[in-house]
Amino acid sequence: MTKLALSDEILMKIDKPARYIGNELNSVCKNKDEVSVRFAMCFPDVYEIGMSHLGIQILYDMFNKRDDVWCERVYSPWPDLHKIMKEENIPLFCLESQEPVKNMDFLGITIQYEMCYTNILQILDLSQIPLLAADRDDTVPIVIGGGPCTYNPEPIADFFDLFYMGEGEVVYDRMLDLYQEMKQAGRSRREFLHEAAKLPGIYVPSLYQVEYKEDGTIASFTPVDDEIPATVTKQLVMDMTEAVYPEKPVVPFIKATQDRVVLEIQRGCIRGCRFCQAGMVYRPVREKNIERLKALATQMIEATGYEEISLSSLSSSDYSSLEELVNFLIDECRERRVNISLPSLRIDAFSLDVMSKVQDIKKSSLTFAPEAGSQRLRDVINKGLTEEVILNGAQMAFEGGWNKVKFYFMLGLPTETEADMRAIAELANETAARYYDTVPKEKRNGRCQITISTSFFVPKPFTPFQWARMYSPEDYIGRAKVVNDTVKEQLNKKSIKYNWHEADVTVLEGVLARGDRKIGQAILKVYEKGGIFDAWSEYFDYQRWLDAFAECGIDPDFYTMRERSMDEIFPWDFIDTGVTKEFLKREWNNAMKETVTPNCRMRCSGCGVKKFGGGVCYEN
Repeated sequence: MTKLALSDEILMKIDKPARYIGNELNSVCKNKDEVSVRFAMCFPDVYEIGMSHLGIQILYDMFNKRDDVWCERVYSPWPDLHKIMKEENIPLFCLESQEPVKNMDFLGITIQYEMCYTNILQILDLSQIPLLAADRDDTVPIVIGGGPCTYNPEPIADFFDLFYMGEGEVVYDRMLDLYQEMKQAGRSRREFLHEAAKLPGIYVPSLYQVEYKEDGTIASFTPVDDEIPATVTKQLVMDMTEAVYPEKPVVPFIKATQDRVVLEIQRGCIRGCRFCQAGMVYRPVREKNIERLKALATQMIEATGYEEISLSSLSSSDYSSLEELVNFLIDECRERRVNISLPSLRIDAFSLDVMSKVQDIKKSSLTFAPEAGSQRLRDVINKGLTEEVILNGAQMAFEGGWNKVKFYFMLGLPTETEADMRAIAELANETAARYYDTVPKEKRNGRCQITISTSFFVPKPFTPFQWARMYSPEDYIGRAKVVNDTVKEQLNKKSIKYNWHEADVTVLEGVLARGDRKIGQAILKVYEKGGIFDAWSEYFDYQRWLDAFAECGIDPDFYTMRERSMDEIFPWDFIDTGVTKEFLKREWNNAMKETVTPNCRMRCSGCGVKKFGGGVCYEN
């Protein structure tokens, strides 16, 4: 049993000490003298959120299958422990060995959302690793970034030695082999980074230089020498069935955000919504074979003791063997008394039939994500959902016994008008009317409850909307007010509840999502002023960010308020995701014309990912 890094006295003082003690079911402990590479895998948020992340579980399993590597986990200490560690100079430690992160060979940080950027600095600072990559020597771990935010790594480029673009199952083994060879040959950190930059999918920011024009936009982005590739290509697993997957995932000690077995059924999405980064960068759709999924489901339930299993994908309804898989799970889970959770399903007769078998209808609500209230705006964003489909889905649900519906929308989408905003409340009213019109009084389960939630749209890299402008926090709140006022005018207003997202967080997210390297100095300033856990509303302080931007001479409006020109060089243009800029421009123009692009199974739209040689592009 490893000696705990924190004393009993400290553990007694802090909230949820089980976050920090390790030794959970299925965690991997090795003899450190028998491995040649030690890897700390980090999720820069609190334990309960990090433990719910599938990507880390996959890489943790894959790395630990190697005899020469020991991969451990580390999460952001909550502010109560952060304070004690700073005061008492306790270095951040890995859960498995309870040893300092600074003793590892690598610190790998998965970056899932922009609002965790200050937590990345928290992890480096508490690990006693220099915050800037330029200040690190051979005695500290190599810091790697991965995950969706690396599709624009520039705002955090100064803090990382390298980034991995794409899906980790592909090139990590080669990188770890290269590291061992160079370590044995006595080569330096700098030499390793130079060689690693030649591997596909690896981006070493220090080996590229950026020049800016007078207006602040990028003039050029070039490698420092001819051996370094000018373009970094994302890496994809083309055979999902044979890909590594954790049969014995680590089970947390305390309730995680997603406390269940997660079964990934496919990657990618055929839909092509123009606001959705995941739908573009994870192309093409690649499915896992049904027999492999059945075997995995059984193994994982047995290995964890979980009482719930969830299907993971961007759009589960598009999985071609969904019916067979769900029927298998219903039979299997009934015997084992395990619940089934089916997120991201389209609301149709099949889905409702399945949900009625696996959910307590009286308690559960159905979720629709129309994203826009009017048909015109749904066509602009290429949502591919008509009002009739939404209302018929709701009606079928009401007739099946449901009376709670949740709707998710976005405000501030390109071309949005006041009529589009009002249409959100009107669609909710129409849905409630269907309930009262079609369900006889004696069959009603009380009044129907329609909950509308609106977030504000943030343009993301590698989407057709990457050229779009944003608005001020006051403007966003004004849009939410239009929806709120319109709800109050509706006949069925008592059945409708409306929630909206914070506007200042949205604007900041927009700066971080499309920012360049200049933004890094502001992130550093915010951390120095005490900023951590910005994704948590109780710790988020917008003024602290505005002060930091002002001190660094950065105008946030430059990144949010202007519509980009079609020929502007973006900070992320050196990355090749397979989806071409020409396709994204074509889709932006289609959006302006309110033209719908059919999904990938209906017709190929020539987005460029066919070059990867598999998936939905080759089904027929």
